[in-house]
Amino acid sequence: VQLQAFGGGWVQAGDSLRLSCAASRRTYDMAWFRQAPGKEREFVGGITRSDQSYEESVKGRFTIFRDGTKNTVYLQMRSLKPEDTAVYYCAGSRTARSEVLVTEDDYAYWGQGTLVTVSS
Repeated sequence: VQLQAFGGGWVQAGDSLRLSCAASRRTYDMAWFRQAPGKEREFVGGITRSDQSYEESVKGRFTIFRDGTKNTVYLQMRSLKPEDTAVYYCAGSRTARSEVLVTEDDYAYWGQGTLVTVSS
């Protein structure tokens, strides 16, 4: 399975941005991670058939949803902050789970990353 993430860009604090992750075929659970400059990659949010989960700092601002007809998952980001600046990666799993998994090792497929820069 190949994943391609796109939609990143430069925005100002308070703006919104939507990232997309297109899969070559349907995957099971999907997630978004991000890596800020000088920091380790961290979980942002994930979605299964029955669950969604988000990292605390993005709750209420970020939403993940998927379009099954297009094998695409989206990350809608609102009220962006400078600390959201990072390279965002989408990830897909080989199996379906009931709960969202939050570690990198749980995901077998990765997109190439798309840079989001939020200026103050």
